[in-house]
This record gives sequence, C-alpha cells and structure tokens, in this order.
Amino acid sequence: MLKPSLQLKLGQQLTMTPQLQQAIRLLQLPALELQAHIRELLETNVMLEPLEEAEATGTFETLVTAAEQPKSAERAAESTVEVLDGWGEHSAGPAETAWNADDDEREKEYADSTGQSLQDHMLWQLELARLDARELAIARAIVDAVSDDGYLTESLEEIGQTLLPELECSNEEIASVLKRVQALDPAGVGARSVGECIELQLRQLDPATPGFETALCIALHHLELVAERELSLLRRELRATEEEIASALALVRSCHPRPGATVSAGSAEYVVPDVFVRRTEHGWGVEINPATLPRVRLNQSYASLIGRNASHASMRAQLQEARWLLKSLEIRHETLIKVARSIVERQTAFLEHGEEHMRPMILKDIAEAVTMHESTISRVTSGKYMHTPRGVFELRYFFSSHVEGADGSGTSSTAIRAKIRKLVKDEDPEAPLSDGRIAELLSAEGIPVARRTVAKYREAMGIGPSNERRRTGPKQM
Repeated sequence: MLKPSLQLKLGQQLTMTPQLQQAIRLLQLPALELQAHIRELLETNVMLEPLEEAEATGTFETLVTAAEQPKSAERAAESTVEVLDGWGEHSAGPAETAWNADDDEREKEYADSTGQSLQDHMLWQLELARLDARELAIARAIVDAVSDDGYLTESLEEIGQTLLPELECSNEEIASVLKRVQALDPAGVGARSVGECIELQLRQLDPATPGFETALCIALHHLELVAERELSLLRRELRATEEEIASALALVRSCHPRPGATVSAGSAEYVVPDVFVRRTEHGWGVEINPATLPRVRLNQSYASLIGRNASHASMRAQLQEARWLLKSLEIRHETLIKVARSIVERQTAFLEHGEEHMRPMILKDIAEAVTMHESTISRVTSGKYMHTPRGVFELRYFFSSHVEGADGSGTSSTAIRAKIRKLVKDEDPEAPLSDGRIAELLSAEGIPVARRTVAKYREAMGIGPSNERRRTGPKQM
C-alpha cells in the first residue's frame, strides 16, 4: 500500500543568467547585425546614448579589473602576434557608425541601381507592345509562369487553366502569344528547354553567319553530344567538316543558358571585416576594425537622477540592462581579439606563402590556446571575417581537417586542395594527370592520400577528370 511521504533531495543545476545569455547572443552576431541591434537598444533604453565623434576618445567604461589587467599583459607578452588595439583610440565618423544620420545616403550608394525583376522587365515591354486586352491577359499569365532563369515552368494547358473562368483559350492561341513573349528582351526568355533557349538566341543572328545552320541543328537535336564532348560522333551525325563544327560550337557557347539571370541578378552582398591583419615591423599585427566598434556609452545624466524610491524601478532596470550590455560588448571585443590573434599565430605560414602552407587546425586547438570552450570558439568564428593581405576570409576558413604525413606531421586539407589545383594548372594539356598520378605525386611530397580522396577534393573544386581536361583543356582556376 502506497503512503504519502516527504523526501529531501540535494542537487546542483547550472542556470544561464540573463547576462550570460546576452553575452552569448552578442558574441555570435556578425558586425552588421550587431550594429542594428545596438541601434534598436539606443531607441528603447534611455540609459544608453551614442558616443559622438568629438567625444570618442575612451572606451565604453573601465570594465576590466586591476587583477585581470596583469594577466592580459602577460598573455600579450607571450604572443608573437602584436595586437593593434583601437578599442578606445579610433573615433567613429559619419561613414563608420551604424546609427549615423547619413545612413540614407549610404543605402542609396549601395542599393541596386535597377531594383527590377525579370517579370517586371518583361511586363514593362508588354505594356509597350501592340497587344489587345485578350492577348495582354494571356501574355501576363505566361510571364507569371517564367522562372528567374527565364524558362517557362508550366505547360500551355496549365497556363490556360490559370486564365479560367475569365478567359477560355486554346493551346494554339496561347502558343501564338508565347511567340510574342519569346521575342522580348533578354533573348531566349520564355523557352521551354535549353535547346529552345539557344535556338531563340541564335535566330537573332544573321543567317549568313558561318556555322549558323549547323548551330541550330546542334541546339535542337544534339546538345547531349556537346555536353558529353563526343565531337567525333557529332561530326559524323551532322556530316560536317571540323571547321564547320568549330564555328557552330562557338555560336552555341556564346549563348546564355540562363537569360533571366542577366536581368534578375541579385544585388551584391557586402562583407564587413571584423578584424584586420597586417605586417608590422615586429611581424604580424591584429586589429579590430574600428568601423565595427559600437560607439555607445552610459547616459550619466539620467543615471545620476535615479533615486531609491519605487517610482524609479523601471529606470533602475534599464540602467542595469545598459551596464550588462556594455560588459557584454567588452567581453565580445576581448574574445574576438584573443581568437583572431591565436589564429594568426598558427597560420603565419599561410599569410606569408599561401594556401599550400595552411596548417591543420580545429576548434579544440584554439579553445585550448585561449582557455575557452569549443562552443564559444564556434560562436565567435561564425559570420566573422578577417581582412588579410591575401584577401578577406571568414574565420571558419582557417579551420580544416588534417592528413597524417609520412613523417608524422599533419597536412591541412585546404593545403592539399591548393596543391591539387596547382598540379592540374601546371599539367600538360595533352596528357593531363589522372587522380592516381596526382596521389602518387602528393605521396612523393610526404602527403599520403588515396586516389578517391584526390577525386573528392577535385570534384569539390569543380575540376573535371583527366579525360574531360584532355578534350577541353584545363579550366581557369
């Protein structure tokens, strides 16, 4: 028989405080999202105020205790990479702050100049065409069925169904209007297949163009042979000379396989580097991008007015949130500097000599170097970019697996890819290297890799096998 009883149980539970949750969230935000988040907080928390350009001479607040400062100095002395810290020395002018009044002008500067989709471009042309109301309605339905690449994605029957019950159209009538749509810019739009797309573009050429008829025949009936590079079989099928085939293929390859992409190309995405790496007289220096530093501080005027009575409870809560934010931003800055410096220390050979000298490195290596958890390193390297003399790279780019070498040392998979790319680039076009031969050459350099590993890396870089490279020559890399 069950009886009610009381039991005492002792346990421990780890709870994430709101301060820790905020610090983790800010640590993971990329530079642009962080600036947008700070802007929102400036509008909602009266205890925060932007740091004006003339006043940007100090840090947020002195948030590092005296006991922590000697440790930081010791770590900096042990490091071979100099920290060019601009946390409190750079002022944020109008071109740098994310909440500046000049935002509208900057958005206009980087905005897409057209802002027009392929459908908008086609509809604008239809408005200028001499179509009656019925034809215009059919043409609009056809344009709605055109993908961003410029291809018709629905059959004539399906387009006819979308016009019901307002219009009842036959397939012949829709096909007639489709020809009008296919005459619009860009050339090849409204095609139902790649062959038809190329045919539409070729028919805009002068019929007297050398190889014109052969190119049309290839586009309509023999694109598979071109894709498989069966040029000898193609020549026999068309009963054409080698010169005619070469001229026809030149015309076919000059056509755009995705004509819609020339109009509806997405707007450029800009990357703002979080860290700058450059040479100094002592070696390499790491510096946080001053343009990404949030210039914000505590509003001392409001903070000094807060009393202890109950009516100021909400103000005290905002003051506490403001202080948590400033502390979290300071932690984010210090963590990013530590991780970036540790990465540069391990990848100095890459910075000086290139990809072939990339060292294998995993999150655990950096976590142990900066005495943090791997999850923290994962957050701080996600969506953060480093500007180096060799280009702008995401911090995650520097992490790669390793292949055990013959001498016991490891080689980065990134370095192996670079070596494969170089071998293919320098190979004899008449006798390209096979995957097995590339594996042998790498093994001779002390990098034992299997043929299937070479094939995997080669395919990931978009490099064709040796038989394709023999027919087409090496790709531009």
